[in-house]
Amino acid sequence: MTRHKKRTAKAVLSGKIGRYEQSLSLAENTLALSKVLSNESIRTAPPKAKRPGEKDSVVLDIAVGWFRRIYALRQQHSGVFYALMDKEQIARRLKVVRQVLDKKRIRCLIIARPANVTYVTGFLGDDSWAVVAGVRVYLLTDSRYTEQAEKECPSCKIIDRAGPMADAVAKLVKRLKSVRAVTVEESASLADFEQLRTAVQARLRTAANVIETIRSVKDAGEIAAIQAAASISARALQQTLPYIRPGVTESELAGRLDFQIRKLGARNSFETIVAFGPNASRPHHQPGKRKLRGTDSVLIDFGARYDGYCSDITRCFVVGGMSSSYRKVYDVVEQAQAAAIEMIKPGVKIKQVDAAARKLIARSDLPVYGHGTGHGFGLEIHESPFLKADAKGTLKAGQVITIEPGIYMPGKLGVRIEDDILVTETGHKILTRNCPHRPLLK
Repeated sequence: MTRHKKRTAKAVLSGKIGRYEQSLSLAENTLALSKVLSNESIRTAPPKAKRPGEKDSVVLDIAVGWFRRIYALRQQHSGVFYALMDKEQIARRLKVVRQVLDKKRIRCLIIARPANVTYVTGFLGDDSWAVVAGVRVYLLTDSRYTEQAEKECPSCKIIDRAGPMADAVAKLVKRLKSVRAVTVEESASLADFEQLRTAVQARLRTAANVIETIRSVKDAGEIAAIQAAASISARALQQTLPYIRPGVTESELAGRLDFQIRKLGARNSFETIVAFGPNASRPHHQPGKRKLRGTDSVLIDFGARYDGYCSDITRCFVVGGMSSSYRKVYDVVEQAQAAAIEMIKPGVKIKQVDAAARKLIARSDLPVYGHGTGHGFGLEIHESPFLKADAKGTLKAGQVITIEPGIYMPGKLGVRIEDDILVTETGHKILTRNCPHRPLLK
């Protein structure tokens, strides 16, 4: 391997040469991250050159080596690395956004939802809005975030506001001479909309799910980040399992898992749920002081957030032996999940996936869960599509969803199994297959 190839590979993963990144297929991106994060001993040197006849390309092998280096550095330092949300990736997103805006005849869109701001700018801070007007994208932020914005948003015009957000928007719109009407995301609060209506000297209207609909189908970089988050989650849970022993409290175990996620260079997607015994019959139980007993059950719902992207996993375990009633419930939930996952492919009606899990549980004479069978996720933990009985539409390649059926028996037990699934061109791929799932712990 020449020094030129090494420099090229490094540039690929730092986002400096976009054409090589585009040449990697969706499968190669996912494979690269999977290889990196499933490797227990992460190397810090680039890999050796391929032997003749081996299947993977040299470019992919170099990519794996540099991902290993990057991941190792992230574990050693507290600095944040944003390789997966580069300038070229944002440009590709904005091209799609502008096509949608043209079809809807939207000349100026005000984006207030944090995840949508991140999607069109790459900015991961708070309390900031984005404005898409023609070929320009403006990020309206304040002095707390300007340094961060300059680093994360090289394609944006950054406006450092000192007063209310509505006043900053009004000044910007006044400068945009050709803008006569301004569209505001419907997700903006009523208070924000009223302030804009008072300050902005242009016609205001609202539009729903403009960016959210685009976000529901992930690009290769997003899928790679989600795969990384899922792999980190699996590793964090594996490292937490030894602490599942009699005497530990729900709150303590949740804290242990959160700590492992942090050690691996990620953050929590949401507040970790740990429920022992009958507490698991409450789907969103808040961990408390309840201690694990010698013979008991454990439900853990958790996820890591890596480079802004989430994972969402639920696992159930038992200690001290498994009762026949718990075994029956666990097996039925596992079968219901398998039935729903088997349905996943592009073009399938979303409600049919939901129905597949519910029908299997209903045939077993066990209580059918009241929540949805799953949901999309990415920059947010709950995104479109939502898998429920009255869901509209069909699945699309590139969507990433959860499948999480459950059975809840108040005062007795609760079982839910949740995995993260990528809808591929020909079917699906389980991104969380390597997460520990054997229910009986020694």
